[in-house]
Formats: sequence, C-alpha cells, structure tokens
Amino acid sequence: MHLAIAIGLSLLGGFGGLAVAASLLAFPSSVRNRLVPWLVSYAVGALLGVALLDLMPQALAALSPRQAFGALLAGILTFFVLEKLAVWRHCHTHECDVHRSSAPLVLIGDAAHNFMDGAVIGAAVVTSLPLAINSAIAVLAHEIPHEVGDFAILLHAGYSKTRALMFNALAEAAGVAGAITAFVFLDRIPSIGPYFLAFATASFVYVAMSDLIPDLHRGTFDDSPVRQVLLVSAGIGTVLLL
Repeated sequence: MHLAIAIGLSLLGGFGGLAVAASLLAFPSSVRNRLVPWLVSYAVGALLGVALLDLMPQALAALSPRQAFGALLAGILTFFVLEKLAVWRHCHTHECDVHRSSAPLVLIGDAAHNFMDGAVIGAAVVTSLPLAINSAIAVLAHEIPHEVGDFAILLHAGYSKTRALMFNALAEAAGVAGAITAFVFLDRIPSIGPYFLAFATASFVYVAMSDLIPDLHRGTFDDSPVRQVLLVSAGIGTVLLL
C-alpha cells in the first residue's frame, strides 16, 4: 500500500509538472514568459519550506545536530560535484549554458535530477504521509519551470514538440524508479532513513539557493522584488498549511 503511495506521489510530482509544462507550450510566448517566472518564485518557497520545515526537522528528531548537518553538508558537496561534472542541470528558460552541451547530456542530467526527486518522495513516504505530500508538491512546483526550460533546450536543438515530450517523459520515469528504490531500501534498513532525509534536504536547498535565487536577484525571471517575496512566501505558506 505504502509503495503504491510512493509511486503515485512520484507520478504526481514528476509527470504532473511535465503535463503542466507541456500545456504551457500551447500558450502564446507572452503569456508563458509571464507565468513561468511566477512559478519559479513559488518553487523557491516550496522547496525551502519542505527542506527546512519538514525534511530537516524529521532528520534532527532521530540524529544529533552534528550527524544531521554532516549529512546535509555531504549532500550539498555531492550536488556541487555532480553539477561540475555536468550531470546535474537545472534550467528554466531557453537562455542556459546547457545549450553548449548535447541534447542527450541534458536528458541524462534531467533523469539524474528526477531520480533524486523521486527518492526524496519515496523516503518521505516511509517517514510520514504529510511529509510525502509536501515533498510531492515541492517537486511539482519546481518541475514545471524546469520542464519548460528543458523543452526550450530540446526544441532549440532541433527536436520536434512530440519528440521533446517523449524524451522528457522518459527522463521523468527516473523519478518513479527513484521513489521505488528509496522506499524499498529504507523500508528494509530504516536506520539510515534520517541520514537520507538530511541528505535529501540538500537537494531542495541546493536547487533553490544555487539555481533559482541567484536568477531572481538578477531579474532573469521577474524584476519585481515585491512579487517575488509574495510568491516565495506563498510557497512556504503552502507547506505550513499542509
């Protein structure tokens, strides 16, 4: 039963974001260019809210601060190295350095990212259902602008819309694999669950702090600081309400 919940929430988070992103392609670019920046700001709040108000407290309930923050630090360093190796990519517009890479590399990086997102959801299900729901919402929130960026990259590389959607769907399937892997592994060895939650916190914090917030400061997505703060607050508020 719980495994089915993990799979269902990973589908909601990953493929839900993909479905919304694909539907945005039907909108005129003027509308899309307005909506996506708002989603990025909201995603920052959702990611940080789940990471710091849900995932990390759960880890600290079972671990000493030194152990929990040590796992968090290990996660941040891991994602830093993966990004240096071009395995971890997170773009939200067609203006992205990843254009200098091949389309297959984009998809590999996307699959790796989705696997981790799914693993976070799977680990959350083992811990508590409310935590899993909040994690799925955070994944959904940041997957929408992420997938819009991936679509733009693949279309720029010459892919048709149908082919870009198909390959993005294959990359999203890695999220389901991540949820199943984490659930089965942590269900059998629950003692490492708190360490993984702290490590998983790093995933959400890293995306928000290294990829999204710097672009918000530069006005890459939205040049209204008041709207940014309100939407970030809305993302945090969603986590608090749930």
